[in-house]
Amino acid sequence: MNRLGRKDNETLIEMSLATDDNIAVLTKFKPSRSAGEDSNGPLCETISNTESELRSNSEGLSSTETSLLIPDHQVTGRRYNLFLKRRLRINKRHQSKDSVFFRDGVRRIDFVLSYLDDPNKEEEKKVERRREFEKNLQKAGLELETEDKKESEDGKTYFVKIHAPWEVLITYAEVLNIKAPIKENDIPPTVENPLDCMLEPFRLPEKVMHPEPDYFTAPFSKSRQELYLIDNESTFFSASRRNRIVYYILTRCPYGTEEGKKKFGIKRLLSNGTYTAAYPLHDCQYWKKSNDQNCDNERYTLYMEWARFLRFYKEQPLDLIRKYYGEKIGIYFAWLGFYTEMLFFAALVGLICFLYGLFTMDENMSSTEICAPAIGGEIIMCPLCDEKLTLFLEFWKRRQARLKYEWDLVDFEEEQQQLQLRPEYEAKCTHRKKNPVTQEMEPYLPLTSQAVRFCISGTTVLFWISLIIASMIAVIVYRLAVYAAFASIMENTQTLQPISGLLTPQLATSVTASCLNFVIIMILNFLYEKIAVWITDMEIPRTHLEYENRLTMKMFLFQFVNYYSSCFYVAFFKGKFVGYPGTYTYMFSRWRNEECDPAGCLIELTTQLTIVMAGKQIWGNIQEAIVPWIWNWWGRRKARCNPENLYSRWEQDHDLQSFGALGLFYEYLEMVIQFGFITLFVASFPLAPLLALMNNILEIRVDSWKLTTQFRRPVAAKAHSIGVWQEILNGMAILSVVTNAFIVAFTSDMIPRLVYYYAYSTNEDSPMSGYINNSLSVFQVSDFLEGKRPENNPENFLTCRYRDYRYPPGHEKKYLHTMQFWHILAAKMAFIIIMEHIVFIVKFFVAWMIPDVPAEVKARIKREKFLTQKILHEYELNKLKQKLCECKTYENMEKEVIATEGKVELSQAM
Repeated sequence: MNRLGRKDNETLIEMSLATDDNIAVLTKFKPSRSAGEDSNGPLCETISNTESELRSNSEGLSSTETSLLIPDHQVTGRRYNLFLKRRLRINKRHQSKDSVFFRDGVRRIDFVLSYLDDPNKEEEKKVERRREFEKNLQKAGLELETEDKKESEDGKTYFVKIHAPWEVLITYAEVLNIKAPIKENDIPPTVENPLDCMLEPFRLPEKVMHPEPDYFTAPFSKSRQELYLIDNESTFFSASRRNRIVYYILTRCPYGTEEGKKKFGIKRLLSNGTYTAAYPLHDCQYWKKSNDQNCDNERYTLYMEWARFLRFYKEQPLDLIRKYYGEKIGIYFAWLGFYTEMLFFAALVGLICFLYGLFTMDENMSSTEICAPAIGGEIIMCPLCDEKLTLFLEFWKRRQARLKYEWDLVDFEEEQQQLQLRPEYEAKCTHRKKNPVTQEMEPYLPLTSQAVRFCISGTTVLFWISLIIASMIAVIVYRLAVYAAFASIMENTQTLQPISGLLTPQLATSVTASCLNFVIIMILNFLYEKIAVWITDMEIPRTHLEYENRLTMKMFLFQFVNYYSSCFYVAFFKGKFVGYPGTYTYMFSRWRNEECDPAGCLIELTTQLTIVMAGKQIWGNIQEAIVPWIWNWWGRRKARCNPENLYSRWEQDHDLQSFGALGLFYEYLEMVIQFGFITLFVASFPLAPLLALMNNILEIRVDSWKLTTQFRRPVAAKAHSIGVWQEILNGMAILSVVTNAFIVAFTSDMIPRLVYYYAYSTNEDSPMSGYINNSLSVFQVSDFLEGKRPENNPENFLTCRYRDYRYPPGHEKKYLHTMQFWHILAAKMAFIIIMEHIVFIVKFFVAWMIPDVPAEVKARIKREKFLTQKILHEYELNKLKQKLCECKTYENMEKEVIATEGKVELSQAM
């Protein structure tokens, strides 16, 4: 097998060993001879190597020279048995500034660090940190090349380019348990669905959908490199895997000791201003292909086929997204796309329900009675104021299982256990104890310290939740205070008379209160995000997964209360504790509790949901798309005047926005909050899934556009699922059954109508006629308490009506609840219990009927494990036979061969 796959024009490098300091000096740098080409004469002259030049490499190195040092204990492979030091003098005119390679055109830039030349009191300390950090990076085997500030667009910024050589990549690929191909997949593809031809307009080209062949894979091992399909060392590891490996080194590389504590990691250096940015490079510009033939132009492909809104009807190239951005981002877009697909069916059902209600409105007996002058027009109401998605989750599990198999994430749980502690945890925890599993000393946080930190964290979260509840009460007080004002304004303002039938005081109060509530929600969100990150950092979580889970629960709990509290109030509390005329209930003994509109609270709940949900989606898209675009435009306004060959690839990416470690967190949070809106309250607003569907079609393209064009390339990360969000969605799906049952029973009029239809109707021809009159109780005006009696009663009405089921004046049980009230209450409770049990039984039945992992995927996983085991065993057997042939003796070697053959036979039998 050709492992290296050398090209005709590949550069050859000759090294010589310097005995004084045990480092190899690059003595000749020349291209290999091609047909008709004279190979005489080196491109670069021999360059001397001194210790002072090594020390000066980290700081202020000219853009025309670079140094590299790798110690002997890092370079022990068969391909690298010499120390390296390279110092190159190359004319910049021979290389495009848009290149993603070092100046030699061979070594790929895997990561970039930037820092400013900003003299101040802290600069000397920063210089020392950088020097020590970069020296330790070199000791770890990384190769560095620095671009002088004179070559940057602003004349202030240094750029340190980082390359991971082959030996470093294979070392850390084994540490990170990265899987590598060992054989092309020979499992036949599934039989195509005959209806797939109908989906052809929505398909993308096969090369875009599947940029790489499908292989059987195994965890990489340095000692068994011949086992893997290594055609070219420079392309064997994808760019996303390379930057993941480099970032792993960067986060754990030390840079000295300060205040008696060991300091390490690029995150600390970024936070204290030693470096201004750290990022991997995009492979090309998004709007055109690179001139470099070695460039894959994956960013350009993603933009053309995925990140443009005109491609909204096309499927997503998930394999290419995963290859370019990593599994974690790939899983997010797979989940978002699947969620959007499932919304289509919910939106269709909701639209049918809405259209049915719209077209049958005129035939509804209750609406007819309310609008009839002889019925609804004669009813005098008492004054309102005194003096003045389960199937989605089950099918997503199956889709997620298929992705886990296709993306080599089946054994990710085992890999997760091998991940090391967070650098921040190691730095802040000074206590040590022995790990019972590894038997090694590791840092830990004492139980007392954990308890104190959790108490502070819990108290802070409760305080902010209390603040949300207080703000909700303030909005309720606003409703109570302004309703009378709106009623007075609309009654006395002649210009509003023509629209008084549409713009009622109730509607004006509801709309303005919803808008005010939305503004308060946005302000509290902005403030709490900072607090949540701070208290999570204070808790010092042990691993990155633990950090994300804790932050997720804090943010979700807060946003759940923040977004849904007002909706819960309207749905379940408003109008339920108002009393009755003469004995109304008052808030703070001053404001009378709100009553629902005569038609019920559903219309107000719909208004609340529409404003909050639509406003959140619009504001979210502005934040995600327009704000980054404006910042990027502002940052690049000067660079636009520069020729393209002077605006380097690392500078172009440096001027983009940073996606951040929590970038996906906010994307998930946004979608989960939306999921709550369309599940918790869908009974009151059937069009919510349709709004969510329209938003998500836009959301996919906005997220892809901003990630491809407006943000630096994120560091690749692995993930086998959507993590803790899966449990949150399950919890919300269960809660939605309860909330919708209560909305139907207590907020809508469905149960009272059914009770009237079957038990109290007296008209056999039109059973629902008389329902409105039956649902309103009678109150005698003279029974109002002093000071609460209506001031204006020009027609001297003796009675008025109000929504309730109470005995009329003159009855022995005057103003007490009637028997019909108790019948309706019993029917409501029975409906809730029956509905919940039916839905939960169906849910568990569906979960049992639909296995989490498709049978086809299970068979493929077993087949791949079998073949992988067989290949590994055969490899071991061949190696032992080779050793046996070389030794030609030794009984122990023969026994080892027999044992290995037995393992192969056992694997085949299994």
